[in-house]
Amino acid sequence: MQQAFAHFEDELKKIRTGRAHPSMLDSVQVEAYGTKMPLNQLGNTVAVEAQLLQITPFDQTNIKNIASAIRDDQALGLNPSDDGRVVRVPIPALTTERRAQIAKQLGEKAEDCRIALRNVRHDALKEAKAKKDAKEISEDDMKRAEKNLDQLITGFQTRLESAARLKETEIMTL
Repeated sequence: MQQAFAHFEDELKKIRTGRAHPSMLDSVQVEAYGTKMPLNQLGNTVAVEAQLLQITPFDQTNIKNIASAIRDDQALGLNPSDDGRVVRVPIPALTTERRAQIAKQLGEKAEDCRIALRNVRHDALKEAKAKKDAKEISEDDMKRAEKNLDQLITGFQTRLESAARLKETEIMTL
């Protein structure tokens, strides 16, 4: 459950809110040296301004590949430019329509996390039932485990909802 929630928090960091953040480009894969590589292995990414990311490649020969990989990632919707030394990625201001679209993506990610939490609960209950059937634990232990699992799920879902609400208000704020 902890891993599912940590994954959700990582996904929240990737959702952009109009401010530049280097982790926005974590999903970008660049064709370099004959293979696809994560952008962070090919250069340093920094937010030089609130609306601008700058990527300084370790090897200047990869600069065109970095710019095209960012441009080709349609989910980001960014248009980088390079000056031969660095790649600059301006972060456009969010429109109301784009904010609603991002809020919808947030809802999908929250639902994915809820599903992951339910799957963990289901697996734990199945394991407890198997132990009860094998007479390794008693009926009372089974009920206690079920109650503890329900409390854990409720706690994680509360944390998930508050994190999602907080991010949604951040997204929808102009």
